[in-house]
Amino acid sequence: MKIAVTGGGGSLGQWVIDELLTNGYQALSIDVNPPSKKVCPHLKAELNDLGQVYGALKGCDAVIHLAAIPAPVLRTPEVTFGNNAISTFNVLEAASSLGMTKAVVGSSESIYGICWSSKPQSPRYVPMDEEHPFQIGDCYALSKQTNELTCEMYHRKTGIQTVSLRFANIVKPDQYEHFRGMIDDPGLYMKNLWSYVDVRDAAAACRAAMEAEGLGAVALNITANETMAEVETMELIKRYYPALTDIREPLEGHALIYTNRKARELLNWSPMHSWRDYIRR
Repeated sequence: MKIAVTGGGGSLGQWVIDELLTNGYQALSIDVNPPSKKVCPHLKAELNDLGQVYGALKGCDAVIHLAAIPAPVLRTPEVTFGNNAISTFNVLEAASSLGMTKAVVGSSESIYGICWSSKPQSPRYVPMDEEHPFQIGDCYALSKQTNELTCEMYHRKTGIQTVSLRFANIVKPDQYEHFRGMIDDPGLYMKNLWSYVDVRDAAAACRAAMEAEGLGAVALNITANETMAEVETMELIKRYYPALTDIREPLEGHALIYTNRKARELLNWSPMHSWRDYIRR
């Protein structure tokens, strides 16, 4: 199979391409910027132009759509929202029209509205599963919600399987040391609810989502199996979210606040990497 990876020049996209090639797939990188190393064909395409998207995806069997403006603070709000929403619409329009039956779309933990909110937000309950209400207050989170609705619409319209992956903060192996300050002062990481995922585990989740069958249109939390904190989870909640009382199951040790249970069950996927392997005390 030949898999198109939009955002193939990005920090996650390059790892996804390596994951695909290692597991016997052909890959096509689609991005305005080429990958730092050329391991597969690369095509420069502007995803806000539907004609270019049709041309780029032609001949591919499935698409992993990762291209996006990755935060609300990099461009003006209308550019961030417009780019992310239109590019996803175009990718799914072209993919389904070209006969593809599967699309994996990069979403984000930001969709819950806590990470980038200008006003303090707290989880309504923990652990937070995929049914947790959104509390959106920024253009980036809104673009991700719009993208997930677009995925649902195209599944209803054409039957294409769409898996939206709500990635936690993605960390590459050489980046762990940058998080030492956040581990020493957990308050610096409270808006992310101390969640992260190693880029290799995120790439494996993309492949697993592409390989999965019979999922329809689904959104999944993609996180590591533990918080990025030395303080235990219940102490974090007590210290930083004292008003949170709806705790629906025991959170022992460094248990997740964003649960990845659904992804582990549906994708037969499990994170393999921990920050503790890279930051020694």
